[in-house]
Amino acid sequence: MIEMIKILNNLSKSFPKRIAKKYRDHVGLMTGKMPGKVQKIFLCLDLDWEVLPNIIEAKPDVIITHHPFIFGTKASVFKWDLSKKELCDKIDSMGIPVYSFHTNFDEGKGGMNDALTAALGLKDIYANPKDPMMRIGYLPEEMNVNEFAEFAKKTFNVSYGLLVNAGKEKVKKVGIIGGGGSRSYPKALGQGCGIYISGDVPHYVRRDVINRKFNYLDFPHEIEKIFMPTMKNILLSMDDSLEIITIDHEKLPTVI
Repeated sequence: MIEMIKILNNLSKSFPKRIAKKYRDHVGLMTGKMPGKVQKIFLCLDLDWEVLPNIIEAKPDVIITHHPFIFGTKASVFKWDLSKKELCDKIDSMGIPVYSFHTNFDEGKGGMNDALTAALGLKDIYANPKDPMMRIGYLPEEMNVNEFAEFAKKTFNVSYGLLVNAGKEKVKKVGIIGGGGSRSYPKALGQGCGIYISGDVPHYVRRDVINRKFNYLDFPHEIEKIFMPTMKNILLSMDDSLEIITIDHEKLPTVI
């Protein structure tokens, strides 16, 4: 077993709360009381009703999520989301605290975007000085933009992506922000990237990308499931006797 405060102190070195995007983020303890020592930790991208049976079966000491379980104050969220309140009450009745690492994990060293660039095999990776959440790196060899899109889709194990191929036919320098970072594409373009990867792209951003003759690869938000193995490895590096349970329960929509 390991003290929870020791885990949080170690994690705060790479993923401090102060780097979370204050204008649109909520990180830290979501509900419950901070436990003393923990042995069994449950990891998931989102805590929702679908994963509750796994939690009941596992009986973890703490749940760590990527996306905030309660996005705001309890009073403001529960006012309009009674289902969330009911789920929170259920988790509280089990005495299991919930802690979330979101944009501090995305930006921090060794977190989300470092894991995504490592999965792509990029070299000479650096954080964009104009947007420290963004990682930029180089493919070992130039690739045709369509071939790269297929390679990235396979790498992130998703069934579909949306490619706006309005830029260079060959790409080598790649920018990426996991999740919903579509509006940051100009900062990748400004760094000389041949293509930018993120998700949740609205129509007007696609039109802007086309008009600026750039390449954009829109992947489902679920590529952030890399959070689970990444966080698991970090936790085990602190204490390899920990029991880490990871659940990848989120299925992509059916393409029709």
